Amino acid sequence: MRQTFDETTDRSFGPRHVPLIRAAMARQGLDGFLVPHEDEHQNEYLPAANDRLAWATGFTGSAGAAVILKDKAAVFVDGRYTLQVRDQVDAGLFEIRDLVEGGVPAYLEAAAGRGQKIGYDPRLHSPDALAQLRSAAAKAGAELTPVNDNPLDLAWGAERPAQPVAPVVPHPAEVSGEDSAAKRARVGAAVAGKGADAAVLTAPASIAWLFNVRGGDVIRSPLPLGQAILSKDGSARLFLDPAKVTPELPAWLGNQVRLETPDELPAALAELKGQSVLVDPAQSSAWYFDTLQAAGAKVIRGEDPCALPRACKNAVEIEGTRRAHARDGAALTRFLHWLATEGQANPPDEITAVRKLEGFREATGALKDLSFDTIAGAASNGAIVHYRPTERLNRRAEAGSLLLVDSGAQYLDGTTDVTRTVAIGEPTAEMRQRFTLVLKGHLALAAVRFPPGTTGSALDALARHALWMHGLDYDHGTGHGVGSYLGVHEGPQRISKAPNTVALKPGMILSNEPGYYKEGGYGIRIENLQVVTPAEPIPGGERPMHGFETLTLAPIDRRLIDRDLLSAAERAQLDAYHARVREVIGPQLEPEVRTWLDKVTETI
Repeated sequence: MRQTFDETTDRSFGPRHVPLIRAAMARQGLDGFLVPHEDEHQNEYLPAANDRLAWATGFTGSAGAAVILKDKAAVFVDGRYTLQVRDQVDAGLFEIRDLVEGGVPAYLEAAAGRGQKIGYDPRLHSPDALAQLRSAAAKAGAELTPVNDNPLDLAWGAERPAQPVAPVVPHPAEVSGEDSAAKRARVGAAVAGKGADAAVLTAPASIAWLFNVRGGDVIRSPLPLGQAILSKDGSARLFLDPAKVTPELPAWLGNQVRLETPDELPAALAELKGQSVLVDPAQSSAWYFDTLQAAGAKVIRGEDPCALPRACKNAVEIEGTRRAHARDGAALTRFLHWLATEGQANPPDEITAVRKLEGFREATGALKDLSFDTIAGAASNGAIVHYRPTERLNRRAEAGSLLLVDSGAQYLDGTTDVTRTVAIGEPTAEMRQRFTLVLKGHLALAAVRFPPGTTGSALDALARHALWMHGLDYDHGTGHGVGSYLGVHEGPQRISKAPNTVALKPGMILSNEPGYYKEGGYGIRIENLQVVTPAEPIPGGERPMHGFETLTLAPIDRRLIDRDLLSAAERAQLDAYHARVREVIGPQLEPEVRTWLDKVTETI
């Protein structure tokens, strides 16, 4: 589980590997090939065997793409990875372009030649993305051509790592809160309600949740790679590599679940001829749509039927995540104490800070993995929203600067994600003002009450209001969903400027993470996780209102707060939060750390 800091790729990957890919393309009569970051399961974090973009280009970020033509190539990343891509990719071989502004379609329209055949692997692209790419290629007079044998995989050859075969293990009722048969029955009923006879499930998180299993095929997420076909009566066929099947798994799954191998999946899809089949175009690749349509099934496009029920945690899962956050909060508080003592006297570099924090989490004895690679940004590196320290980029914190640490952990009973920004030495007046504006937004979102049917988009401005009033803003979302010992990023709910039609419902866990980033200077983010509470009456009100219960418990650096910018109500809210931190976290701490915690959480 130890986080690594040496990159697994280097700038020579492109020069060494692109000629091999072009040779494989030529053997198939292709003039170009599309290389997405996504794998067959649309994972955010990829097994080494599926990280095709990294092997082709050297770029290891979690979002991106590449286009390799006969005589030119381009790699596409978003603003989070502007520095990383230039550090990892040979700019003499790959043109570096923006993934969001125009992206791959605009490049194809301009760079593809008339009559060219541009290959793609239908297992790696969503049908909606392909439609846009196909239209762009057509404007250039080129044609997108599906391939059965991925030329990149052929070029990778024997050096390609083996597919992961981590054991798939039961996720017991004391942490899942509902048995698989009950889940399958209610999700099957929802499938029937969509007019479908069955649903094809390809998202690893849905497989894990629906069958109450966990795996280890994907770093930072306890996910098994596989597929399933769920019938409307709640019976299912689950496709797993036999090497992953543990002796206890068949009995755990029960008689209504038939275990099969991935090689049997195409035949199983063909058996759905004449049936109506629900498939999520955002989660399942074009290959599933093509295969089902060729078999004579009626494809119904719709959201993964596990997504919404998975997002609405039950009482057992919520209590589990409370325990996980209490445990994690104690580890984080020990780290913050270390930063406030040894770290102030001898400011650490980013990698030292990351390793120290992970050590405190490992000492709990309950850590299964990190929930993502820790972001630790000192000074100007903190202004890079998704910065990740490497041996080449590692920077030491300095007196008069800020250190932003965004981290999380996977425990059997819950997943955590928390950000704290800490002053190293004496902060400037500007740092304190900007931090306090971010805090005001964080407090507003934590305290809001809202009626049933409200979406995260309707709440987003609360977190930005104080910043907006000073002409400031941040360019990332305010909140993402979080799983229960699953992925740290989970839909369908979110809090952001972007429109979202999914109403916030009880049991949904979301982050609350406004921020501010001064390019070349410093970064500020304050992040807690919070769970949507049931709608309840407000004294004197007319309608019941939802709210949030804050799950994350760790002190917020009071040295960075300008008290005069907080209202009396905001000061009381912060004091109440810190009192809860002392109550829950304090008894877990050693006397020296407990004394420090009591001091740094005194009333403001």
